[in-house]
Amino acid sequence: MGREQLAALARIIEEQLRQGPNSPVIGAWTIRYDGARDVLLFDKCEDGVYCEERPAVIDIGGRVLDRGGPLLTGEL
Repeated sequence: MGREQLAALARIIEEQLRQGPNSPVIGAWTIRYDGARDVLLFDKCEDGVYCEERPAVIDIGGRVLDRGGPLLTGEL
């Protein structure tokens, strides 16, 4: 990540913290940058292996593209 992406990450985290416990980044274990899509992915996978949720995806402008959520719905 370059300077612009790091500044965007700091801004996005501040904005998301203001949203409180319903923020899609709450509970993230890791943050990844996808340069091809210019987005940040907030992963909720413990130890990078076990995942119950898909990551929240937020573009560098701060727009939430995907709030993330359960991989399994519990329905069969």
